[in-house]
Amino acid sequence: MSHSLTTPTSRAAPQGASLSMFPSLKGRAVFVTGGGSGIGAAIVAAFAEQGARVAFIDVAREASEALAGRLADAGHERPWWRICDVRDVAALQSAIADAANALGDFSVLVNNVASDDRHTLESVTAEYYDERMAINERPAFFAIQSVVPGMRRLGAGSVVNLGSTGWQGKGAGYPCYAIAKSSVNGLTRGLAKTLGQDRIRINTVSPGWVMTERQIKLWLDAQGEEELKRNQCLPDRLMPHDIARMVLFLASDDAAMCTAQEFKVDAGWV
Repeated sequence: MSHSLTTPTSRAAPQGASLSMFPSLKGRAVFVTGGGSGIGAAIVAAFAEQGARVAFIDVAREASEALAGRLADAGHERPWWRICDVRDVAALQSAIADAANALGDFSVLVNNVASDDRHTLESVTAEYYDERMAINERPAFFAIQSVVPGMRRLGAGSVVNLGSTGWQGKGAGYPCYAIAKSSVNGLTRGLAKTLGQDRIRINTVSPGWVMTERQIKLWLDAQGEEELKRNQCLPDRLMPHDIARMVLFLASDDAAMCTAQEFKVDAGWV
């Protein structure tokens, strides 16, 4: 693929001294939903590289085990992880409680889990609609409910909700996903005042079209390449590590007075 300024290109994750370290994250307990692959895996790895104690859940056993193994082999603390279907709220909250027992109260929660399966307006049944919300909307609320008592005990905390710029750019083909992701900003702003009284910050990170393996396999074709070139201001492909870096900043003490905000990481698409 050409690396001209007119064609989106892939970039390897920056390494070493070119990236910021956030000393405030070292030793802190972090919980990530959907952390086994894609953006979630990049977030888990980024926190582990900062010296944080990371827990995550996912439904993908093989990918999750491989991620935990890679991080341990690289000399980082092996993440706590569990297979968990977030549609089961009781299982989600049990996983958070068990992880907190193992790692301590969580200073950081990253609500990352999502599924952008395509569907048409006409095909959606009440059951399918509820299932989409059970993956893309509901888990964030109940994960926050679970971690807040521990954050209050710690005297502070940071919640980072993963939104999307897809609905903001009027992306088609996933109306239920758009509904769920648009609600993330409401969740963030609706809880900011309540949580802020305990110095718990809550923000949204809204990615653009991130080139995860899943996105490349399922959706990136010649038409998609043209769409990237037409809509992004920056020429490179947006990668999972780009999202992870913003999450790190918002989780750290460097962002101590950032709350109730949405931070877009989309190469200038929206």
